[in-house]
Amino acid sequence: MASWISRILSRKKKKDIRLAFYGEVNAGKTTLANRIANDLGHEDLGPVSEIPHETRKVVKLENAQLKKDGYELNFTLMDMPGIATTVDYRNFVKFGLTESEAIQRAKEATKGILEAIKMIDQVDVALIILDSTKTPFEQVNLTIIGNLQLQKIPIIIIANKTDLPDSRPELVRQTFSDQAIVAVSAKTGDNVSALYEAIRKIS
Repeated sequence: MASWISRILSRKKKKDIRLAFYGEVNAGKTTLANRIANDLGHEDLGPVSEIPHETRKVVKLENAQLKKDGYELNFTLMDMPGIATTVDYRNFVKFGLTESEAIQRAKEATKGILEAIKMIDQVDVALIILDSTKTPFEQVNLTIIGNLQLQKIPIIIIANKTDLPDSRPELVRQTFSDQAIVAVSAKTGDNVSALYEAIRKIS
């Protein structure tokens, strides 16, 4: 009897999922995080810019709730800084930053990358956002996925930017054929509902 009651209570218990957004710089992590936050009735988590490393600190949104098709999920959204193997301040100068501003941004970006990696063990489900207009073979993607798998954290690979004509989500699927993959446009919101279903299944 006790076990039967426990199962019933367990089914009714709300899930609280620490959902993290990982990926390369400018792959669309914050755009997708903002899209999901807006869908859940919250404001944007952060600004979006063409300048690399716009997100340089982990940004959290707690108590975000999704009610859909008879199920309910509670989220803590965690928008991680973009992961890169190197951070060169000179890349920021190209976007009009002064040398001192660029150096400071590079310092903050490097610190943010280390923070994102250290927080892996606090994640329940990780979304790996890839720019599907680029080849998915980049070493940084493999490093992120490998670290998450080592910690046995469920991952969903997002083939983002499907609104662009040179998007190739099928190449992402071929490359990571053993992983859960969802092709979306974070910018337009296309197919984000399929992402919610994938999160529900994997959580």
